[in-house]
Amino acid sequence: MRKSNFALRLQPSLLEEAGTVAETEVEALNQLINVAVAEKLSALRTESYFPERAARADVPKALEILRRAGVGHPAMQGDELPG
Repeated sequence: MRKSNFALRLQPSLLEEAGTVAETEVEALNQLINVAVAEKLSALRTESYFPERAARADVPKALEILRRAGVGHPAMQGDELPG
């Protein structure tokens, strides 16, 4: 994995809080920042994923599949609906 250096300017209060959290979690401040950036990127990508995926959806086909689900197959033991 290629690593690079980046000068990060944080507000002193934010740096102090991040340092405190890193100590509490017993991890390096660098690792905490890496995880925080990864989590933010993941959230942003997820935000755009669902509209893109919904645009490709075939709703009538999905409804047909759901309509047929379980037809001809009795419930497995433990999956029965309560009487």
